[in-house]
Amino acid sequence: MGELGVGAGLASLAFWGFIAAAVVATYWDTIRKREVQHETLRRLIESGQDVNDELVDKVLNMGSGNGRVDRDFKVTAFWIMPVAPGLAAFAYILGTQVPEAQTPLMGAAALLAVLGIGFYIAGKVLERWYVAEQV
Repeated sequence: MGELGVGAGLASLAFWGFIAAAVVATYWDTIRKREVQHETLRRLIESGQDVNDELVDKVLNMGSGNGRVDRDFKVTAFWIMPVAPGLAAFAYILGTQVPEAQTPLMGAAALLAVLGIGFYIAGKVLERWYVAEQV
């Protein structure tokens, strides 16, 4: 195997540095949001307002999404499913030039299709649970 050189090492370092920065930024953002929630509660208590459990739950759940997991699953499905035929088309086109690449790419396309269908079915099942709770 040929010598990879310094460029490959720098590219690897840049990739892992990006991953580390993304993880740190995610934790930092979560911590800052939590601090803002606690500061809001502290100011409410200091102002002398009546702070009940419902208000505390409302403040602590601010910005945590809409709480509808069924919609989240469906959105995920609609993001994943269109990628599967695109990847299959890419596999077909690339397979004309590099035949050994076609099978793994078709497998990845099939995996994405199955995942997308699974997310959609999970969203439909959870949607029934939300409808049952509203009745």
